[in-house]
Amino acid sequence: MQIFREIPPLRAFVRSRRQAGDAVGFVPTMGFLHDGHLSLVREAGKRAGCVVVSIFVNPTQFGPNEDLDTYPRDEAGDLAKCEAAGAAAVFLPRVWEMYPSEPLTTVRVAGMTDRLCGASRPTHFDGVTTIVTKLFQVVQPDVAVFGQKDFQQLAVIRRMVRELHMPIDIVGMPTAREADGLALSSRNAYLSPAQRADAPRLQQALQAARAEVAAGVLDAEILIERAREKIQGSPHARIDYIEVVHPATLDPVGVIGPDGAVMALAVFMGETRLIDNLRLDDRNAA
Repeated sequence: MQIFREIPPLRAFVRSRRQAGDAVGFVPTMGFLHDGHLSLVREAGKRAGCVVVSIFVNPTQFGPNEDLDTYPRDEAGDLAKCEAAGAAAVFLPRVWEMYPSEPLTTVRVAGMTDRLCGASRPTHFDGVTTIVTKLFQVVQPDVAVFGQKDFQQLAVIRRMVRELHMPIDIVGMPTAREADGLALSSRNAYLSPAQRADAPRLQQALQAARAEVAAGVLDAEILIERAREKIQGSPHARIDYIEVVHPATLDPVGVIGPDGAVMALAVFMGETRLIDNLRLDDRNAA
């Protein structure tokens, strides 16, 4: 496995692998890798002969008073995990490599980024779509793999790639979870023992909503209220949002119809903001 911190040698490496006949897979991350990230690397390896992983804590997707400076990092551990998962290369750029000057260009997907996480983090998705575009330009992958835990991010990137005619296959992988259902996240490390014990309520609320739909409850407001009651049973929980949305457009859904729906939520456990989601119909329910 090769390690790159600058763009030109990474581009030369990717070019040589493509000339040798390999398709290029890409997994962008912010590091502090867990089994969920590694499942993305392994999936990319099934689809491409050369897998590139980026590890970059992107400053432009953090808002004021968010955890940019304290975001967990483990470069040595991440590199060992990437190699074990089959990555051919890891790209570890410094901030000035990706942002050599004050950026004047922003990539924005309007509308889809204004709701859900975008409502409480108004600059977040502009930072995400801009850095993902930059990384796509650097790596020029044939396929890029993302986790479905960040459901809004996945939908936004799919829309961006389609509208900008990027020749990249975007693959979404099921959310990796702990045994008790909590979605794997680098930020889980922030939870106190009591908060960690209550955190599975998010997935329990989602699963209960899915069971309600299977039993014939299709009114989104009823499903949201019942999920809210379950989560608010924790003294540590503060709900940011719970919404039921269309799986492709992210538009709010009032009554679940033939296209199905996703319940997405964000909840603070103490000071730690956790997100999760679940298809409420019987398709892609991971």
